[in-house]
Amino acid sequence: MVAMSKWLLERRLSQNASRLASLREELSQIDEQLTVVADEAADHELRALVSETPLASRDAGEARKHADALMRHREHVLSKIQELQQRQDELLDAMSGSA
Repeated sequence: MVAMSKWLLERRLSQNASRLASLREELSQIDEQLTVVADEAADHELRALVSETPLASRDAGEARKHADALMRHREHVLSKIQELQQRQDELLDAMSGSA
């Protein structure tokens, strides 16, 4: 029974580590995209101020919404990473306790 639970812990730890690596890669990609999208939103906002047209204001609003949505997604991914790190710590504690 102890060997089975250790095997199960190792499997869960491996799955958790894979998911963490995947989310960290996703976070890196989001950060790159966010830089571009936030710069684009700032450009649109500046154009809207200069041109003072409804179309430019609408474009600026859309660009800002996109940047905000990407930021919310980034926060969600960060939250999932924190959860998985906590789960990893719990699994490591369980493994050290069963050894």
